[in-house]
Amino acid sequence: MFLNEKSSGHLVEVLSLGDLFNPFDEELAGRYHYGEEMQDPEKFKKKDLEFLSGERLPRCWTDPHYRDGEVKKAL
Repeated sequence: MFLNEKSSGHLVEVLSLGDLFNPFDEELAGRYHYGEEMQDPEKFKKKDLEFLSGERLPRCWTDPHYRDGEVKKAL
């Protein structure tokens, strides 16, 4: 999967989808996707990434407390 780095506009290839989908992980393993040679893997903060369309990542991927309001209503 590819995401866009907000600050530079570079494509980032996500190497670990588990890190992307886990809301408790603030970073994920990826590598820049540009140039002729494959870039070295590095860590990227999820808050610095977005979809290629410019949309933010879903809250359920970035916020471990995204359902806290629903839990309080149920109690």
